[in-house]
Amino acid sequence: MIRFVLFAALVLLAAPAWAQKLDDTPRTVVMTAFYPEWHSLVPTIKDPKEHTINGSKFLTGTLEGKPVILMQSGVSVVNAAMNTQLVLDRFTVKRIVFSGIAGGVDPALSIGDVVVPENWGQYLEASFARKTKKGWMPPDGGHPESPANWNFIFPRGTLITSKDVVMKRVYRIPVDADLLALAKKVVAGITLERCVPPSDKMNAGSALCLPRMPKAQVGGTGVTAGIYADNAAFRIYLQRAWKARVLDMESGPVMQVAMSNSVPAIVFRSLSDLAGGDPHKNMEYVFEHLASANSAHVVRAFVAALPD
Repeated sequence: MIRFVLFAALVLLAAPAWAQKLDDTPRTVVMTAFYPEWHSLVPTIKDPKEHTINGSKFLTGTLEGKPVILMQSGVSVVNAAMNTQLVLDRFTVKRIVFSGIAGGVDPALSIGDVVVPENWGQYLEASFARKTKKGWMPPDGGHPESPANWNFIFPRGTLITSKDVVMKRVYRIPVDADLLALAKKVVAGITLERCVPPSDKMNAGSALCLPRMPKAQVGGTGVTAGIYADNAAFRIYLQRAWKARVLDMESGPVMQVAMSNSVPAIVFRSLSDLAGGDPHKNMEYVFEHLASANSAHVVRAFVAALPD
């Protein structure tokens, strides 16, 4: 008996850090990618308690009266996947709500708009094809259900499995249906910001305003890759082949990890730029704070409407 107790104690002492829950309260993860998005939400967290894991901050507290964990995924796909699994392992998570900025792909959208896609694809989960006399030849022969190729890049989908789903090839990961239905109700009454305050832009002067009032919309496809995309031709391809409305560097992996863990998830993205469709130069660094604030504004209303 003594040997068993000693063995159990040693096992507990040797348990990996990821096995140790830091908080038992069921919470909504409110995820951001980087600082402008994070700073748009930090002041709204009530009774915050800071946790640090692998150098990253996680704030537990309440947002609009609901228990939440505010965190940063980190920029790009590996950081996003790694830190999504980390928060699921270390906290008690009910759902994931992402608030961030994105590049606009759909020409009907403008900077400042907020989009809540109904599904997410990962456009560089792909084969790079060999050039032959008969044209591009992907090494696996291609997949008939995939979106069209762009020159030598042939989408091949993402292999996903979970306790509820056997491994399958997925091109578009669906957002949780109940969360999407709630988002449609919430965005109907939202008023967004149109102007960047003078303190938020370089060479502060008069406020910088968009030519029209931004709007919030639900539906369509978002796409993700570890690419800062600012290319007009590739933007057109993503809109035509994927029917994409927005692109970013984190949402697809977050949705993949959530699906694998059977955790409901939804993403809110506000346009900071047009991913190559901007007339003169990429406008992210001008409008990233305005876009972050607009996404955060919609997310706060969404969290307030969540069931207890």
